[in-house]
Parts: sequence; structure tokens; C-alpha cells
Amino acid sequence: MPAKRVLVGYGVDVDAVSGWLNTRSGAPANPTNISRGIFGATVGIDRLLRLFEKYSIRATFFTPAHSLESFPKQLAKVRDAGHELGLHGYTHEHISTLSVQQQRDVPVGSIDRLTAFTGTKPRGYTAPAWSTTRKLIPTLEEMGIVYDHSFMHHDYQMYYAPDNSQTWVETDTSKDAETWMHPMGELKPSKIVEIPANWHVDDWPPLQPSPGVAGTHGFVDMHSVERLWKDQFDFAYRELIEYINAHDGVEWLA
Repeated sequence: MPAKRVLVGYGVDVDAVSGWLNTRSGAPANPTNISRGIFGATVGIDRLLRLFEKYSIRATFFTPAHSLESFPKQLAKVRDAGHELGLHGYTHEHISTLSVQQQRDVPVGSIDRLTAFTGTKPRGYTAPAWSTTRKLIPTLEEMGIVYDHSFMHHDYQMYYAPDNSQTWVETDTSKDAETWMHPMGELKPSKIVEIPANWHVDDWPPLQPSPGVAGTHGFVDMHSVERLWKDQFDFAYRELIEYINAHDGVEWLA
């Protein structure tokens, strides 16, 4: 049997200043938080590029178009080093808070900006904060996006993302129970390849102190995060591969 392939990738969300503009609440931005975003776009990008160059890693930088237009020289370094640039909103806005028209206008405008910058149309997308809507997958299909990194139907294996637009009935307790006592509909795969999202291997919640933001901590030691990531890899490698290989007739294909 040929050697097994274990596909591993780094995804970097270049939120920079956009992640601190409070576009969800509309409140004034905190200048200290803005400075943290500038650090990420300048010092952070440079450090990551040196790390990836040292280990010959090609990563994907999911880049809000605001970051691209605010720090073009930094993102040019990313582009020129051969890394992929993917879509990540404009100002890291949560798409679940946008109107139907805005949910189209933001990716269209972002695609135009990234395409002009890189010379090629972006192929991938990840929703800011993994805040999604039922219309996301159909919208990505219409716009010719190849893959998404926002959903959690699986933990590690890629799959075709289902079209969520008609799969469940919302529970509205202000109405008669019979109007919402219905099962989910059948999950029908779309053409969008899904690279699963997984909070266990996202470093934002444990490492970013964000007062008032549920689920963030910011004071977890680095070794705890390192151990968590290693444990997740070991779990996927041992449990998944051994489970698959335990079945007769299994062949691994590229």
C-alpha cells in the first residue's frame, strides 16, 4: 500500500483593523484596538511570512478587502511570496446582520478588489466570525467560488457543502406549534467544496482578550494552545485513518 497522504494547511485571517471597526454594533471603535489591528497587518504578517518561508509552507490568507486596501504593501508581500488570498468580507462584517442586497454587494465588491490586486479571481471564502446565512452557499455558487471554510458538518474531511436554504423550519413560538413542528429537509450537496471550520484549531478565542465578546479568553498560555492543536491532529490521524483502514477493500486515492 502506498504511503498515506495527510493534507494540512494554514489559514490566516488578515482581519487587521477591520476586525475592530465594530461594524456589527455600530459603536465607535476603540483606538487601542485599532492599534492591535495595525500590529497584525504589519508585524504579524512579516513574522508569519518568515515562518512560512523557513518551512516552505504555502498558506491561504483570507483577507477582508478593507485590509487589502488599507495595507497594500503588506498584502503585496503575501501575494509575491506565492500565498493564496481568499475572501473574508470587506470590514469583517457578520453577514447574518446584512440585508439580502448587502450579502451580494459585499462579496461582489471584494471579488473585484482581490482580482485586481492578484490578477486572478479568488477561489476560496471564509465567513467573518463564521457567522453565516442560509443564502451563503447558493451565493458563493453563483459567484463561481470553488471552496468555503465556514461550516462544521465534519471536523476534518472535506465534503461538498449542502445548500442550507430549505433544510429546516425556524421555531417561532409566537405561532401555533404545528407551524414549526417539522423535521429538517434532505441535505443536498452543492458544488462548493467545504474545508471544515473547527474552533478547536482556531487561535483567536484562547489568545485574544476581547472584553464583552463571549467565547474569547486571551490569557491562555501558548503551550495549552500548542497541546490542543497537537491533540487534534493526533486524533484525526490515528482515529480517522485507523477507522478507515479497518474496512475491507479500502484504497487511498489522490
